Amino acid sequence: MRRVLAGELCSGCGLCAGVSGGAIRMRDDAPGYNRPEVVGPVDAAAERLIAAACPGAAVAAWQDAPQVHPYWGPLREVMTGAAVDPAVRFQGSSGGVVSALAIHALTSGLVDRVLHVGADLAAPTRNRTLVSRSPAEVLAGAGSRYTASSPLADLAAILAEGGRAAFIGKPCDVSALRQAAKADPRVATHVPLMISFFCGGVPSHDGVERILRAMKVSGQPLSAFRYRGQGWPGLCVAETTDGARAELTYRESWGAHLSKEVQFRCKICPDAVGGVADIACADAWYGDESGYPSFEEQEGRSLIVARTEAGSRLLAAALGAQALQAEPLDPREIDKMQPSQARRKRLVLARTAALPLVGQPRPRMAGLKVGAAARKASAPEALRNLLGTLRRTLQGRRSRL
Repeated sequence: MRRVLAGELCSGCGLCAGVSGGAIRMRDDAPGYNRPEVVGPVDAAAERLIAAACPGAAVAAWQDAPQVHPYWGPLREVMTGAAVDPAVRFQGSSGGVVSALAIHALTSGLVDRVLHVGADLAAPTRNRTLVSRSPAEVLAGAGSRYTASSPLADLAAILAEGGRAAFIGKPCDVSALRQAAKADPRVATHVPLMISFFCGGVPSHDGVERILRAMKVSGQPLSAFRYRGQGWPGLCVAETTDGARAELTYRESWGAHLSKEVQFRCKICPDAVGGVADIACADAWYGDESGYPSFEEQEGRSLIVARTEAGSRLLAAALGAQALQAEPLDPREIDKMQPSQARRKRLVLARTAALPLVGQPRPRMAGLKVGAAARKASAPEALRNLLGTLRRTLQGRRSRL
């Protein structure tokens, strides 16, 4: 854990706290990321599990599938679609497919609860881990939450409850959970379904403050805060306790503010597309005249990628029950929908190659086609990113002296 923290490789998933028996807890660390703090002795078994599963130390390898794409991971079914229920489509991110899948898993009896992240009612810009046991609870917690979350900090309680839970989390959260399952068979038994999404990275709480300042509500008590949703992509909305409401577009909130505050680990992520989840979803952005995604408000549409047999079964069942409407998509179209994800993946090798040159650790990334993706980058592009990472790492080191 010290090595991961020193190298700024922590994703804040909370796994270490969740398996430590209370010896590790998560805390808010400047500029506003969740980081572990040791508060007691960590036993040898917990330390071995942390070393094996921490996504800052090693990222879970992709599983076999009929097609494994260097950018997009294992592909069994690739579709675009949306929730049939207009309320789910409206309330969720993009087409509401993640919420619709979770609701179908609950109502069909596949699982008895859904573990996901939602707003902290006491501090609406922050996150908390939710356990939803009804469709209404799933829908109440729907929507993207673009700041720190540690859903695996509650792993011990999840396993102790037993039953069957669906987990919805960031790709790094699912990576940690998959690797933990290799050491603790209870994980696979009690969390038989793992759903993720294409992740742009975890912004800090300072990033949210930038938004609040732009909205001119910084320092005011909030009754609610929504990063996006209620439409596609949906507005970022802050509501104050005195009834005022402030808004920013997705392009403004993410592009101008949150994306500038993403933690370093996310910038070198070799699996930001949820490659080890059973199903991963994303925004199926429509391209503008230049082919770049357009963020104009419209009816939501999700990219849906089933990666495992369990994911394929869930997708087929949800379609059969008319919880979803979807149509097949040529995987080559994903490049147009998610160009920033393609760029990040092909530059992971160049960025991480810079770290050993300055004595910084990097996560193990075997089985993720990092080399194959890197061959799609141009030499000037790769060199710029290697040198940029070197410069950024050296500047960060000097600032900590």
